[in-house]
Amino acid sequence: MTAILTDQNIKAFHAHLYYSDAAGVEMAKEVAEQAAELFEIRVGRFHQKPVGPHPVWSCQLSFAAETFGKIIPWLMLNRQSLDVFVHPLTGNEYVDHTQGVSWLGKSYELDVSQFMPSSE
Repeated sequence: MTAILTDQNIKAFHAHLYYSDAAGVEMAKEVAEQAAELFEIRVGRFHQKPVGPHPVWSCQLSFAAETFGKIIPWLMLNRQSLDVFVHPLTGNEYVDHTQGVSWLGKSYELDVSQFMPSSE
């Protein structure tokens, strides 16, 4: 039987800024800097290659679950032309990257094979 997850399982969120070229990196840096000035977030590295399940270049913004209602609306209005992938952190990376995801802008297919439950 599959365990039922609730909002109580969400410890934090990640918002991944997606971009594909040098101009996109600069735009992501601008958006991340503005967000960090306004909110309590941690800005990750600005990858210039696909990393993990992400099919394009990205930067991760990490923030507490309690601030979702402030940060996501701000990103909706201030992401410029960046696409943003948002997911919860519940401790189950497969569920986090498949069930509770949200997209701002265009959505992409992720490679979640690394998170697949093993069939031991």
